[in-house]
Amino acid sequence: MISRDDLVRSCDALLDVQRFQDYTVNGLQVAGRVPIARVMTGVTACQALLDEAVTWGADLVLVHHGYFWKNEPVPITGMKQRRLRTLLLNDINLLAYHLPLDAHAELGNNAELARRLGFQVEGFADGDIGEGLIWLGRLPEARGAAELASHVAACLGRAPLLVEAPDVGAVKRVAWCTGGAQDMITRAWEAGADAFISGEISERTTHLARELGIHYLAAGHHATERYGVQALGEWLVREFGIEHRFVDIDNPA
Repeated sequence: MISRDDLVRSCDALLDVQRFQDYTVNGLQVAGRVPIARVMTGVTACQALLDEAVTWGADLVLVHHGYFWKNEPVPITGMKQRRLRTLLLNDINLLAYHLPLDAHAELGNNAELARRLGFQVEGFADGDIGEGLIWLGRLPEARGAAELASHVAACLGRAPLLVEAPDVGAVKRVAWCTGGAQDMITRAWEAGADAFISGEISERTTHLARELGIHYLAAGHHATERYGVQALGEWLVREFGIEHRFVDIDNPA
């Protein structure tokens, strides 16, 4: 068991949250009970995850996608009220890390995705962003775009949407950024990647891939961001001896 404030301070320091200019609040978003023995992790703090937390008796819910996003409506009504009411009535803490959990070199979404896909990490292609959000690496051996897509599908349990670029051969060098990072494809191409993997795709992404000359794989926002929060939860187990349970609320996006 650990106190909430000690746990939050440890996570904030580990993920270096002050380094990031984000679209949301990183860290403790809703305060609940102080002693923490059970932590439930999930990708998004949706109602289904909160209901699981209540049933399991979680003291704290740790997610990648929490609340209080930039430009979201302020009134606490409807869905927002129900979610907050569930946390407050059950004295459950909500802890959320967005960009800091994408970028972390050991436990982050990008690091965990590379580990599962077997990429050899070489560095970053962030340019003036400077936060380690676009990762660069190589495949153990060159693969065709379709073969790479099959490999991603096998590892993530979800078939990616593949946009093949004309006149681009086998993939040797790859760039990736989990989640809604499709507009980073230009930076990936500038860094010399043969293929770029992110979670989502936009209409414009297809044309960018074809005209720039870089294969693109949309592997799923949810599917690519399931792993960082699990790794952080297991780190808490090792550091503080708490119980941890990850719940994967299915999301096809």
